[in-house]
Amino acid sequence: MPAQLLINIMIALLWTLLMDEDAFYLSTFIGGYLIGIGILFMMHRFFGAKFYLLRVYSTIRLLFIFISELAQSSLLIIKQILSPKLNIKPGIFTYEHSMEGAYELTTLALLLTLTPGSVVMEVSPDGKVFYIHAMDVEESRDTVLRSIKTFEKAIMEVTRG
Repeated sequence: MPAQLLINIMIALLWTLLMDEDAFYLSTFIGGYLIGIGILFMMHRFFGAKFYLLRVYSTIRLLFIFISELAQSSLLIIKQILSPKLNIKPGIFTYEHSMEGAYELTTLALLLTLTPGSVVMEVSPDGKVFYIHAMDVEESRDTVLRSIKTFEKAIMEVTRG
């Protein structure tokens, strides 16, 4: 991915230099960058990796998934807090994930911890099991498990391409 990005920037700079203009114009650079995207898209199979904008798209998609999950869980927490009687049953459950590598594992744990109502308390020594504390195990366990599966899929799209 970094090689494709650098080549695209080089194409944009060459385009800007070869346009024979009196000054540097951002519009010319952007035009060259877009032309570079087209060239790299046609030639990306020669780099041995997927087209780099697909990973950028996957990263932006992961960000929107996180924002959506954050909003949904925040509404659930607000509903529980504003109810006249607090009927929650906090608890701990385990989840065996399919993440590989420290980056994927850390990203999943942080996304779950940042989502209100759930906290990754511990990771097993082999790194395959999360111990998750949920604010209301009966009501939010299924929601947390759904969030985990969604996050896992999106993280794998970003890291594994």
